[in-house]
Amino acid sequence: MIVRVSDFLGTPRISGRDHSDAFAAALERLRSAGGGTLVVDQGPWHTGPLELFSDMELRLEEGARLSFIPEPELYRPVFTRWEGVECYAMHPCLFARESRNVSVTGKGTIDGNGSAWWELLRAKRERGQTAPESPIETRLAELNGGYFRQPGGGGGREIQFLRPPLIQFLGCANVRIEDVTVLNSPFWTIHPLYCDGLSIVNVTVRNPHDAPNTDGIDVDSCVNVLIEGCRIAVGDDGIALKSGSGADGLRVNRPTAFVTVRDCTVGDGHGGIVIGSETAAGVHDVLAERCVFRSTDRGIRVKTRRGRGGVIENLEFRDLRMENNLCPVVINMFYRCGARLEDGLFSDRALPVTDATPAIRNVRVADVTATGCRASAGFIAGLPESPVRNLTVERCRFAVDESSAEDTENADMYLGLKRAEGRGFRVLNAIEPRFDGVTVEGAGEPFLFA
Repeated sequence: MIVRVSDFLGTPRISGRDHSDAFAAALERLRSAGGGTLVVDQGPWHTGPLELFSDMELRLEEGARLSFIPEPELYRPVFTRWEGVECYAMHPCLFARESRNVSVTGKGTIDGNGSAWWELLRAKRERGQTAPESPIETRLAELNGGYFRQPGGGGGREIQFLRPPLIQFLGCANVRIEDVTVLNSPFWTIHPLYCDGLSIVNVTVRNPHDAPNTDGIDVDSCVNVLIEGCRIAVGDDGIALKSGSGADGLRVNRPTAFVTVRDCTVGDGHGGIVIGSETAAGVHDVLAERCVFRSTDRGIRVKTRRGRGGVIENLEFRDLRMENNLCPVVINMFYRCGARLEDGLFSDRALPVTDATPAIRNVRVADVTATGCRASAGFIAGLPESPVRNLTVERCRFAVDESSAEDTENADMYLGLKRAEGRGFRVLNAIEPRFDGVTVEGAGEPFLFA
């Protein structure tokens, strides 16, 4: 069955009008028919949050622009996961839960109108807000008892301004996102969570470089995933793989596994292909190949820390091209964002191993060319009690730029480690890493082992 949103308009469409009622009526028609295709015609469409369901396709025709109204009170609480912890948060703009065979396709655009959300967050931070204030924040705080003890990643959990992702599929199977352009997300842009069978192909993701916490694609406790031919330029990590944070992620215990990322381009942002920092249930069996990471802070980025937990293993990164990164390869088990020195997480001495101690092993980086490295060639930092194991780097070329930029991942700002000496490939707390056929140009000493 094919249904067009335009069939449910009572009056001619006017730019800026709220079309939520037309979407609701069209979705109800499809639901009563047991599924089908909802077509969004060319032109601007304005709506509050939408929820898809099993056996349906949302198809945006070329020239269609699905624009979400940036009014927080429209995004009523739903139970989900936000920065690695299960809790109530604002309803995603485009949402599906516990559904099968759901697709978002077409040549159109999905716009989260994120600037209004970002400005709200900035204003809260500038005036020093430290606790919930608005009605939606207060409601979320009531639902999330003990939220102030939950770990965060810097997005604002302490004030419960739990902004919505632009697209979230929760507990779904056989999900397809293809050809669309998605931009201006309030928070993470595409966030599949607890999904099995996910295909994201030929999708464009764009957010301003200074938009807070606007990751491109965050695959969160999902299995059997393909991300192919996507173009991403965002204000945080480009393509990130996660599996929950700390005690809550250990409790849920759902890893991200069997992921292929190929033929993608990531520009700007903090990382190209990223593992973590929410790693509690583990991430394993990941292949990233034939990608370009241009002007990202990091290219390959694996980040975790004490208290996050999880085994990260069987990662392969091959045939990648990187240009003008701060540091093209980073494996960092002292990741600092959202933590404090007084939390006791950053000691350079071995601490007892617990369920919340992360582990990284079986990582292969091959056939990588990185030019214009602005800070250093590479940075590997395991924990003294949980060193990186079985790391192989082979047939790679790293060219360090003549200028010198500071990377806070590779400096004393991330607390437990001293400032790096030199700009080569720094390796700390790794057991017999193997470098074969690797050249480091313009850095002086190419490899720095501690």
